[in-house]
Amino acid sequence: MSWVQGLMVAAAVLPYGAALAAKAGGRRFDNNDPRPWLAAQQGWRARANAAQANLFEGLPFFYAAVLYALYAGAQQHGLAGLMGAWVALRVVYVLAYVLGRGTVRSIVWAAALAVNLAILWA
Repeated sequence: MSWVQGLMVAAAVLPYGAALAAKAGGRRFDNNDPRPWLAAQQGWRARANAAQANLFEGLPFFYAAVLYALYAGAQQHGLAGLMGAWVALRVVYVLAYVLGRGTVRSIVWAAALAVNLAILWA
């Protein structure tokens, strides 16, 4: 597996990490009907669930940018570096979200968007 493939997989599994954080160890979690339980959560669990949703929302643009860059002939080494930066920023984004650091979260989100645009024009 190439770095590009590995980073695409890493980006795809990030939302599941946030989902696991939101659900793990929760009292009376019902895996047969998880959405009402998640909707009733507060604090860091609610923020982890919101981070999960945002991670899923960001994937289509990330994948489209990567696929376009590959189609346009971007060098895989440089592309992998940008992709790695995006994945790392999104990990920091989740941590900032779960810890309730809204300003940091917004700055990191904007930085990840800028990196995603750089991928598009790689």
